Amino acid sequence: MLDNTITLPVDVLNNGTTVNKLYTRDEEYVNRSVYTGPAHTLTARDTITFYRQPVKRNGAFLGQAKSAFKLTEDLTVLNAEGANITQPAVVDVACSFPVGITPAKALEMRQRTMAVLDHAIAASLTEKLQI
Repeated sequence: MLDNTITLPVDVLNNGTTVNKLYTRDEEYVNRSVYTGPAHTLTARDTITFYRQPVKRNGAFLGQAKSAFKLTEDLTVLNAEGANITQPAVVDVACSFPVGITPAKALEMRQRTMAVLDHAIAASLTEKLQI
């Protein structure tokens, strides 16, 4: 089971200085945990949801270990008419590793994922929708 509280050191300005963001377990279900963050209120979400899926063996293949997390934060933006509306910003990250993968290879895959998210190409994709 995951910890009841998670502290994420977030480099908000991408300048090497981190700010701790504390997330607290709010709900727990079979194969899913929901944490609320510092900006969470009754009317605006700031959540991280963690998921896992039981491994399904297929013959001699031991299966895939699947997990994911989703960040959701409700933000106020302008609509096409210039009025404020609240809409969610969502980031989904999923992993599917074959059972038996080495811890070193799993770490490398996660590190590559972070590198893609931090790379300038991710900013072009998410901010300008360029492919």
